[in-house]
Amino acid sequence: MKITIGIVEDHSEFRQSLVFLISSFTDYQVLWAMGSAEEALDNQEPADIILLDINLPELSGVEAIPFFKEKFPAQKIIMLTIQDDEESILSAIKAGADGYILKKTSPQKILEAIHQVYEGGAALTPMVAKQVLAMFQPQKAIVAPPTNLTPREKEILNLITQGMTNVAIAETLLIRQKTVRNHVKNIYEKLQVHSKAHAVAKALKEKIV
Repeated sequence: MKITIGIVEDHSEFRQSLVFLISSFTDYQVLWAMGSAEEALDNQEPADIILLDINLPELSGVEAIPFFKEKFPAQKIIMLTIQDDEESILSAIKAGADGYILKKTSPQKILEAIHQVYEGGAALTPMVAKQVLAMFQPQKAIVAPPTNLTPREKEILNLITQGMTNVAIAETLLIRQKTVRNHVKNIYEKLQVHSKAHAVAKALKEKIV
């Protein structure tokens, strides 16, 4: 079964290059490619993964995330942008982005990020992950606030921060995937987050794991 992709990118040449890249692999299918968030939101065909730029005309990529999530909750969103500043990264993750990769990322790594998020992981390129860690370095001496996560939930959160998918977590802990999904849902509620990327960022910031 092919992974279906939607692309929101206002630069036509880069948009077409993404379409060409993704379409050249049999495991992926581009359902649509739009130049603005408004166009994409008007589109009625849900995709498994949306590659979303931040700098868009009118509605920005970060502003559009909640609208995409509301319209088709099952869609996963990967930010694909040149923005590597702290504010952009955290704003996107807090808004519900499932991954954050830079446009200068190699084509192979972009495809790997798509597959990783599709399988339930959180895709952060090494540079972005390093940036996220750097944001929280000054808080090293701060005592972590208490959480009401159970030991099992902390164990699963730790595996999530290592980039593991629900399938891999289930295999590692010898439990069912449904059980992992239930634990992940509880983790989201307790941490007040909406994606694995946000959970990873919060776990690092508050030193939960």
